[in-house]
Amino acid sequence: MDSRVSELFGGCCRPGGGPAVGGTLKARGAGGSSGCGGPKGKKKNGRNRGGKANNPPYLPPEAEDGNIEYKLKLVNPSQYRFEHLVTQMKWRLQEGRGEAVYQIGVEDNGLLVGLAEEEMRASLKTLHRMAEKVGADITVLREREVDYDSDTPRKITEVLVRKVPDNQQFLDLRVAVLGNVDSGKSTLLGVLTQGELDNGRGRARLNLFRHLHEIQSGRTSSISFEILGFNSKGEVVNYSDSRTAEEICESSSKMITFIDLAGHHKYLHTTIFGLTSYCPDCALLLVSANTGIAGTTREHLGLALALKVPFFIVVSKVDLCAKTTVERTVRQLERVLKQPGCHKVPMLVTSEDDAVTAAQQFAQSPNVTPIFTLSSVSGESLDLLKVFLNILPPLTNSKEQEELMQQLTEFQVDEIYTVPEVGTVVGGTLSSGICREGDQLVVGPTDDGCFLELRVCSIQRNRSACRVLRAGQAATLALGDFDRALLRKGMVMVSPEMNPTICSVFEAEIVLLFHATTFRRGFQVTVHVGNVRQTAVVEKIHAKVLLVQVTNRLSWLKKPRSPLALALRQGMTLL
Repeated sequence: MDSRVSELFGGCCRPGGGPAVGGTLKARGAGGSSGCGGPKGKKKNGRNRGGKANNPPYLPPEAEDGNIEYKLKLVNPSQYRFEHLVTQMKWRLQEGRGEAVYQIGVEDNGLLVGLAEEEMRASLKTLHRMAEKVGADITVLREREVDYDSDTPRKITEVLVRKVPDNQQFLDLRVAVLGNVDSGKSTLLGVLTQGELDNGRGRARLNLFRHLHEIQSGRTSSISFEILGFNSKGEVVNYSDSRTAEEICESSSKMITFIDLAGHHKYLHTTIFGLTSYCPDCALLLVSANTGIAGTTREHLGLALALKVPFFIVVSKVDLCAKTTVERTVRQLERVLKQPGCHKVPMLVTSEDDAVTAAQQFAQSPNVTPIFTLSSVSGESLDLLKVFLNILPPLTNSKEQEELMQQLTEFQVDEIYTVPEVGTVVGGTLSSGICREGDQLVVGPTDDGCFLELRVCSIQRNRSACRVLRAGQAATLALGDFDRALLRKGMVMVSPEMNPTICSVFEAEIVLLFHATTFRRGFQVTVHVGNVRQTAVVEKIHAKVLLVQVTNRLSWLKKPRSPLALALRQGMTLL
């Protein structure tokens, strides 16, 4: 865990992240989004048409890895060249796990040149042919004129190429929703997934609650999942035009799965469990404009930093406040984000252009934190958040995904159900390997430290049938007549070849964020390691290292290895 987390809570934070950092980002974003370009050839007397200094704008040089491709122009390529371009597009789509961004009118070194209208039209036509060849769809994200060193209008066009991989039903992105109680988390998800604005009294959130006391109090106490789809053209697919989740999955090429977590302090254990067990790709931190950073907001921010979960911020309820109040809340967030404990670069999103830039910068740099200001009642700036979610690429590259898939199967058990005519069903996340229908696995550890054999009868993802589950995907597995009493949350289903090893004592390095009493030997804590939530006792303190004795039930390791390595790999929190 980074020492920067302790700095955030240490009470010695000071404003930081000076204007130079933010200025660098803004200049780069403006260069990438404005489309201003420079010539590839000679300069004209060292000045442009306006007589200003000749400073050609540019993007970062093109990287060999990643899903972003620069192309100066694609005009009438030969057959050999066309086949090479198609192969190149396949590589970029593979790197982006189904998504790629093409910058037309940009040289490989990042110089923004721009193209005349006829050349741009011909280049887009070629790009469309390339996409058809690989079975992909293209969407123009933005198009800007070049105003640098040219007497004729020149343009730069940014295009999104999307293709669902052959071995997947859709692209998947998991977003955890954090924030203080009454900040509007469930209401925002209800508006996004149902397609109807809220009435100001919480009508949009009613379909998200799972328990009667949640409806009565209006506060989430459990973990719920909601889905928002985007088709190949970037259009929203939700319950407003689809009756069931199956129809949303069938019509979508990209699926956003929201993990709605609790905001009240007494449900903090549930929120931590959702962050550690469901492995979200990123987090959405919701802040109410009229209250600012209050309640558990700072704690949720600290958890996201400690677990290294990238996050962006949404300021809600702007319809209830004056403009000055909203600006004060945004300034408060910017001060906290720039503190040494966070060391983030805030980026306020006010236009569709900003949303496109924010999505790309957020994926490329872990320090960039986009900030949205919106209302779930009036719908103000709600479309900007949808544009951001549509363009946001997977935050893990294809190499990491392939390495996880090549490992042995490991499925984390987070939920247990009994379904009539189906039998016992478990829900969770496949952290490594591949799981297929009919696979023979072992589940454990039980109270006596054993692992039991079982068979996977069927698999469902987002309430739709699925035959193959890959690393990083969440799903439910039907286990037939396997006795539910033998299962509990925190167990794992692994390949028999893994030969899992049991342990009851481990060492861990921790950062004490804050504590009301003395942290000493014999202190009882709750350990969160992945989907494992277990009581433990501190046996010994070695300066900065703790020796922790686990009580009641046993933890497990894949193979004889350092327990600390497992804790650091999955993210560990002590409460």
